[in-house]
Amino acid sequence: MITPAMIKELRERTGAGMMDCKKALMEQGGDMEKAIEYLREKGLAAAAKKAGRIAAEGTVEAYIHGGGRIGVLVEVNCETDFVAKTQGFRDLVKDIAMQIAASRPEYVSKEEVPAEVLDKERQILRKQALNEGKPEKVVEKMVEGRLEKYYKEACLLEQPFIKDNDITVSQLIINKISQIGENIKVRRFARFELGEGIEKKKDNFAEEVLSQIKG
Repeated sequence: MITPAMIKELRERTGAGMMDCKKALMEQGGDMEKAIEYLREKGLAAAAKKAGRIAAEGTVEAYIHGGGRIGVLVEVNCETDFVAKTQGFRDLVKDIAMQIAASRPEYVSKEEVPAEVLDKERQILRKQALNEGKPEKVVEKMVEGRLEKYYKEACLLEQPFIKDNDITVSQLIINKISQIGENIKVRRFARFELGEGIEKKKDNFAEEVLSQIKG
């Protein structure tokens, strides 16, 4: 028998709607863990369908780190003003701002990387592979493989999430879409670093930001 208490628990653990929770429990014979997995799979599939929907609401988050040494402005969009005001959405935006502060992305996504930048990167990677003595026939495959590493460093959505390296920022957003039921997009960001461009001691900002989160 599916009780209101079971539905309430599942809703609290997944953020899914009441009717979805009831249906999941019924289909999984009241097994809470299987119901959670069912909702997760259903949510991720639905998230892919929501990716094309217009997201014009949202918020602009400002994040300042290290007593004013690093500043980030990021615009993250969702579909409704209601969701934009929820704690879950705001926590996501704050996490994204911290990610930008710590990991120094240059672009939001792969699609934003200019063609001339990619061409230059390919040339550099090709020369590296040839200098390593790799045969010509495998150089192109190596270049494309190493280009993926470049994307993980330069593109926000491709970067490992600083709080959980097992997922990317893109996967973090998809998980949130599945929970709230609206499309979410990072539209743009700007990152400012005190004395940027001036030669100085390099710090590990990723570790510094994480230590501040844990502290």
